[in-house]
Amino acid sequence: MNQQTEIANWFNETYQTKGFKYLRAVDAYEIFVNLLNPKPGSNHLDVACGLGLMLKAMSKREVNLYGIDISNEAIDNCKKYCPEAQVQQGNAENLPYESDFFDSITCIGSIERMLDRPKVLKEQFRVAKSGAKICYMVRNAENFTWKYLQQPFNLYNKKGHQDALNKAKWEDLFLKSGFEIKSVHPDHWPYVKTVKTLWPWSRIDAGKIRKFPFSLELAYEFIYLLEKP
Repeated sequence: MNQQTEIANWFNETYQTKGFKYLRAVDAYEIFVNLLNPKPGSNHLDVACGLGLMLKAMSKREVNLYGIDISNEAIDNCKKYCPEAQVQQGNAENLPYESDFFDSITCIGSIERMLDRPKVLKEQFRVAKSGAKICYMVRNAENFTWKYLQQPFNLYNKKGHQDALNKAKWEDLFLKSGFEIKSVHPDHWPYVKTVKTLWPWSRIDAGKIRKFPFSLELAYEFIYLLEKP
């Protein structure tokens, strides 16, 4: 069994047993929608679309939705959850779309799991239009949990190819792929989830960009907004 198949099998099993419980709530994806701010009628691609939560959040903006995922279980469920999107099973290293087609692209919490990241990014660069916006959420290798617990004690998920890079290495990877970095933010969902748990009566905008109270390098995950020149 090759590594790609092992990863696909892990996700198939995870989605079969845990379903949406494995993922964040749909409002956690509002921050990516707000960063991209897509125009109605534009074309959007979600790479590693999973069960379709990012696509469902984007559907409020009346855009043309496309999704691809290595897991057939994910695609089967995504078609039911977000029928307005055109989704298919496939490998992010070989996207089945024409060049210069998408106005925006997302890849949320997934690129660190992919085997050939430069090839994945090259493909996304190819299918993006000039001026397209691309949003990633990626794991930070300098975060305390990853650096001092998950990695040294082998607590990370090997079958799902869980991995992380530090901020400098992520940015080097993005820049070498031809993208421009427009902004970088910490992942806001841990804060939003904590507030909702402690003060369930409070109203909080999950899509609002907030200032991180600590050094950005300490964030659990980074959110990058990129652009194709």
